[in-house]
Amino acid sequence: MAAVAVNGVKLGTTSQAYLESKPVSDTKVLISDLCRQFYNLGWVSGTGGSITIKVHDDSVPKPQQLVIMSPSGVQKERMLPEDMYVLSPNGSVLSSPSPKPYPHKPPKCSDCGPLFMKAYELCNAGAVIHSHGIESCLVTMINPSSKEFRISHMEMIKGIKGHGYYDELVVPIIENTAYEYELTESLAKAIEAYPKATAVLVRNHGIYIWGDSWISAKTQAECYHYLFDAAIKLNQLGLDWSTPLHGPIHLGSGKQRNISAKAETLDSDNKSEPARRCIVLDIEGTTTPISFVTDVLFPYARDNVGRHLSATYDIEETQDDIKLLRSQVQDDLEKGIVGAVPIPSDDAGKEAVIGALVANVESMIIADRKITALKQLQGHIWRTGFEKNELKGVVFDDVPEALMKWHDLGIKVYIYSSGSRLAQRLLFGYSNYGDLRKYLSGFFDTTVGNKRETRSYAEIAESVGVDRPSEVLFVTDVFQEAVAAKAAGLEVIVSIRPGNGPLPDNHGFKTINTFLEI
Repeated sequence: MAAVAVNGVKLGTTSQAYLESKPVSDTKVLISDLCRQFYNLGWVSGTGGSITIKVHDDSVPKPQQLVIMSPSGVQKERMLPEDMYVLSPNGSVLSSPSPKPYPHKPPKCSDCGPLFMKAYELCNAGAVIHSHGIESCLVTMINPSSKEFRISHMEMIKGIKGHGYYDELVVPIIENTAYEYELTESLAKAIEAYPKATAVLVRNHGIYIWGDSWISAKTQAECYHYLFDAAIKLNQLGLDWSTPLHGPIHLGSGKQRNISAKAETLDSDNKSEPARRCIVLDIEGTTTPISFVTDVLFPYARDNVGRHLSATYDIEETQDDIKLLRSQVQDDLEKGIVGAVPIPSDDAGKEAVIGALVANVESMIIADRKITALKQLQGHIWRTGFEKNELKGVVFDDVPEALMKWHDLGIKVYIYSSGSRLAQRLLFGYSNYGDLRKYLSGFFDTTVGNKRETRSYAEIAESVGVDRPSEVLFVTDVFQEAVAAKAAGLEVIVSIRPGNGPLPDNHGFKTINTFLEI
C-alpha cells in the first residue's frame, strides 16, 4: 500500500482520509464533467459507454494509483461526483455510491470494469474511455470480415500517440459478445498483438481507448471518432479511405479481394500475374541508387555528426539518441567489435562525450552497420540537411510512374529499409520528383526486425492486413533478404539496377530492371 501525504500527514491510499482527499474528489468531479461532454457527442447515450481515470498523485507510482470508475446503467449526463466508485489498483471496490430512490436502479460498478482494468494492466494507462459513438460502430460494419481498421494521410492521425501524418493508423477489431465482461480476453489478445495501438474497436458495439492521462485519452478519442466519421463519409462518396490519395474505390480493397479469390480458381496453366494487395519496396538498389546512399547520405551524416550533436546536445531527442548509442557501444565493447571506444559519463563534459560519440558513429558508418542506434541518429542529421536544401532524395526514373500506377490499381505500397522511418520519409518527401509520400501507405525499419530474418517479413505481412503472406510482393536487390521474405511466404522479385552487387548463380528468383516490368 502506497503512503501519501495529506495536509502533511502520511496516509495509506486506501485510508478513509485519502478516499475523501482532494485528488480523489477532483477525479470524481472530472469524470462527471467529461460524461456530460461525451453524452452531447453521442458517445454515452442510452446509459451506454463509460469512463475511468486513475487518481493522479505525484507521490504515488501509476501502477499503485487508485481508480475512479463510473457506474453502470445510469444516465451518464446526470451523474454526480458521489455516484462514482473508487477501486484499488487490483480492481477491488474501496468505496461505493449510496443507493438512490426509485426510479433509480441500485448502484452497480461499470460492466466495462474488467476491460478497463486489463487496459491499465497491459498499457500502463492513466485513463480509459469506452464509447458507443455511432461512428465507431458503423466503421466496423463496412467490411464485416475485416479484423482491422486502417487509414493513412489524414491530419487527425497526428493526434494518435506515436503517429504522424504519413503513418498508417491500424486499429484492431474484435467481435462483440452478449456480455461486456466476455470481451476481456479478446481485448487482451488485441492489445498484445498490436503493441502500438491505443484503441480496440468492438464490432457492432463501440470502442475502447486509453491514454497516459485523461487528456491523452480524450484527445485520442476525439481524433478516432473524427477519423471513423471521415472513413464512413469517404466510403459513401465511393472513395477509399485506406489509401494515401483516398481515390475511387473502383479496384480498392473489397473488389481487389474478390479478384484475389477468383485468381485462385484459375487453371494452373494460366500464366497471369498473381493477385497482389500490397507491395513492399526496399530502398538501396531498388528505388534509389546505392551510390546516393554511400556517396551522398552517409558522408553527409559522417561529416555533420559532431556539428549536429553540439547544436542539439541538450534537446530531449538528441539525449535519447545518445542514450541509445551508449547502450549499443557498451554492447559492442563487450563483444569486442572493432572501432568501438568507451563513451565517458556526462561528468567528463559535453566535448569529451561528443568526441567519443563521433568516433563510434564514424566507425559504424564505415562498417555500414544496420543498427537502430545509428540509423535513428542519421535520420535526425539528414532531416536538417533536407530541410536546409543541402540534400535532395534520389529515386530511379521509373519509380514515380510505377507508384502512381499501383495506387490507381488500389495496391498499397510500403517501404522497408534499414534506414529509420524518418529517413525514409525524408528521402521520398524531398525527392528529385517531388513529394512521393502521397503514394506510400507506410514505412517499416529495423524496429520490426532485421531485414535478413524471416520473422521480420512475417511481422510485416501481419501488419499490412493481408489474409495470406503471398498477397504481398517484396522487391529487393539483396539475395539474403529475398530468401528471408520467401521463407515467410511473400512473393519476391529481385531488383537489378546499375551499381548493385552480383547475385548467386541459380538464385531462383524473378528479376526486373525497372518497376515498369512489374
